[in-house]
Amino acid sequence: MIIVQTPLRLSFVGGGSDLPAFCQRSPGAVLSATLDKFVYVIVKERFDEQIYINYSQKECVERVADIQHDLVREAMRITGVESGVEITTLADIPSRGSGLGSSSSITVALLHALYTYQNELVTAKRLAEEACRIEIDILGKPIGRQDQYAAACGGVSVFHFQKDQSVLREPLVLSGPVFRLFSSSLLLYFTGITRSADTILAQQGINTAKADKFETMCQMAELVPLFRKAVEEGDIATCGRLLDENWRLKRQMADGITNSHIDAMYEKAMAAGALGGKITGAGGGGFLLLLVPREKQSRVFEAMREYREFPFMLDHSGSKVIFEHRRYPGK
Repeated sequence: MIIVQTPLRLSFVGGGSDLPAFCQRSPGAVLSATLDKFVYVIVKERFDEQIYINYSQKECVERVADIQHDLVREAMRITGVESGVEITTLADIPSRGSGLGSSSSITVALLHALYTYQNELVTAKRLAEEACRIEIDILGKPIGRQDQYAAACGGVSVFHFQKDQSVLREPLVLSGPVFRLFSSSLLLYFTGITRSADTILAQQGINTAKADKFETMCQMAELVPLFRKAVEEGDIATCGRLLDENWRLKRQMADGITNSHIDAMYEKAMAAGALGGKITGAGGGGFLLLLVPREKQSRVFEAMREYREFPFMLDHSGSKVIFEHRRYPGK
């Protein structure tokens, strides 16, 4: 039995500049961090040659080609696992529509667990590259490459997206006090809305071809080095201002990124002392991320009491095997 734990992620500024419509014209950049919230994939050998898959549904098939769960099917094809396994996926949040990169985290975790089952060690970079291949090249999802790399590598990082589709990672080296200050200044509230990001991302990709939207995305990418500097210096006030600016720019990129419910949540939090925030992921639902100085958090908690908070802290770890047991050597 193999159990892999893979983190969820938050992106702060620059989100969307990893989409091909932008980074094939101009280099993109995103600053993101992983959470102490995870998806889990369990792979267990079976006595028979059937393939059992457990998620929100249950599948039992004889051939990989018959698997309905597209991420499981393509991960098995890439890793070469053909039969005689039971695969279970679990998550700390709703598996779709959270805006925390759960689909890409599951893809990375599936690859990691299945390669480990095959006794093959793979790098975080390879896991990220092959997760991108599954989601973007094979399944044709209108997404970028930030989520897969964040899930595989972990930590607080700046990712640079090049015109040739390569991705460069620059991990931030933060002192313990600065890391704890930044992490403890972040709050998440569930909007009560889960949605597929594909429609919004597809529209955003189309809009990026327009001169005004392209310029807006350039402005968002230009916030990344400023936000990085503020994080490294523990300047929470500047982090909040830049996060608010990024959100106001992001709202211009496509219809559906925000709505009256989300706007009301955001304005209520800002009036209570939040310095900035944004909807996680593509927008339209999921979680509202807020940056709130610790001395003002009690006021925000009170103002947001009708909404469900999702407590978390930032985490350094990327995808990792947390349990491995084999009955027979090499299997």
